[in-house]
Amino acid sequence: MQTNPRPNILLITSDQQHWMTMGYNNPEIKTPNLDRLAARGLIFDRAYCPNPTCTPTRASILTGMYPSQHGAHTLGTKLDESVPTMNDSWHDAGYQTALIGKAHFQPLKSTEEYPSLESYPILQDLEFWKNYQGPFYGFDRFELARNHADEAHVGQHYAIWMEEKGFTDWRKCYQKPTGTSGEQYGEWNIPEEFHYNTWISERTNAIIEDFAASDTPFFVWSSYFDPHPPYIVPKPWVDMYDPDSLTLPEGREGEHDKNTIFHQITQMENPVLAEHGLAAGQWMHGVSSHLRSEADKRKDMAIYYGMVSCMDHYIGKTLDKLDELGLTDNTLIVFTTDHGHYYGQHNLIAKGPFHYEDGVKVPMIATWPGHVPAGTRTDALQSLVDLPVSFLSAAGIGKPQKMTGLDQLNVWTGQQEKLRDWCIVENNHEPGVCENKTYIEADYKLTVFRNLEAGELYDLKNDPGEFENRFDDPSYLEIKSKLLQRFMQAEMAKEVISMPRISGA
Repeated sequence: MQTNPRPNILLITSDQQHWMTMGYNNPEIKTPNLDRLAARGLIFDRAYCPNPTCTPTRASILTGMYPSQHGAHTLGTKLDESVPTMNDSWHDAGYQTALIGKAHFQPLKSTEEYPSLESYPILQDLEFWKNYQGPFYGFDRFELARNHADEAHVGQHYAIWMEEKGFTDWRKCYQKPTGTSGEQYGEWNIPEEFHYNTWISERTNAIIEDFAASDTPFFVWSSYFDPHPPYIVPKPWVDMYDPDSLTLPEGREGEHDKNTIFHQITQMENPVLAEHGLAAGQWMHGVSSHLRSEADKRKDMAIYYGMVSCMDHYIGKTLDKLDELGLTDNTLIVFTTDHGHYYGQHNLIAKGPFHYEDGVKVPMIATWPGHVPAGTRTDALQSLVDLPVSFLSAAGIGKPQKMTGLDQLNVWTGQQEKLRDWCIVENNHEPGVCENKTYIEADYKLTVFRNLEAGELYDLKNDPGEFENRFDDPSYLEIKSKLLQRFMQAEMAKEVISMPRISGA
């Protein structure tokens, strides 16, 4: 048992998880361990990501900056190693740090100017990863993988672990060209004992045990890949849910008629982007047909739920390990995800440049016995960009100057009802072509698109499903004007002033 009074920090993240796929929000899904965590802590009903894709949000969680500030603004970009992270502060305070699982701070391709450790061929050079000691964004310990389900990108420390466990034939479980398997759907042919959930949980527990033995406090990020598609999970989880018994979310006929071309394209059979004046046909993530049959959406949803429940099972093993080591009472645990997911909502699937609650609101729980009130909920606005500032605050460490997130610790501990009046979500799928930003406050949400006159305005109080876009509604003109002003003020509030005034002139 640790005797050091400073708290440990454990961050557990999933990948692309809808906020309704938590047992405490939805009786149709089983997440007993996350529910256990929620019962002894605080549930956040209004937490938002700073970007609805992986790399930007994950970089924000590490740096406490918005994507437009840290530079990893979209998928396929890189978080430059020169950008300060919270690990700088952890080290100064004597903490040990670790990341296990998904990083995704770097792209799959490497260039001379922007080299990437998460790219081919180094991604699958297992001898390299057996000997590589860093640096990796200031983490003392890091054990990484890149794939989602059976994607061909498997490698790094996860593949090494499988081979050390005696599973040398792992390639047959992954898509070509890495493996011998074609693309799979539904039941994954990998044995559960070699699933990456098993690896992440086992290695998280081992590293926590090592840190506890040294009697120094730690920051550990346990980073899961599920339930990010492709929809695939081993038995018995793949059969856990009956597709026909689940409540399938749906859109509303004609709801995108008032929305942007990006929304409208999703409802076309085979859209050709060039025909709509978009980047001469250049591919943009999520700007494609989202049409899918009801039967297929039901199957996807059932597998997605199974992926969540499987992940929950292995998260539970880490919660048990903390109890076993006597660390629970002195550990601040936060569970969240990097962004949301669509499985029928608004007739959308997966993700894209869409800022409905389904895509940008995220599940979030905080627990810390004796500090965070147990069994409570709050609708106080949270942004994931606030996480590092708040973590450091819990350890008595001041906010680093470069960080623009806010210290939410007083809200987490019940000493303050709310801190934020707004959240901002940024999106930059294709510079100059598909850029949008969203301003969110208690009752309204406003989205502005660069180079488009069209936008979105939703009255969240009277239209929580976000079916009626009021952007061009004359009766909302005054509200829209006030929101635009507050949006600009919020943008100004998150600017970084890196050099303090030290003289009058």
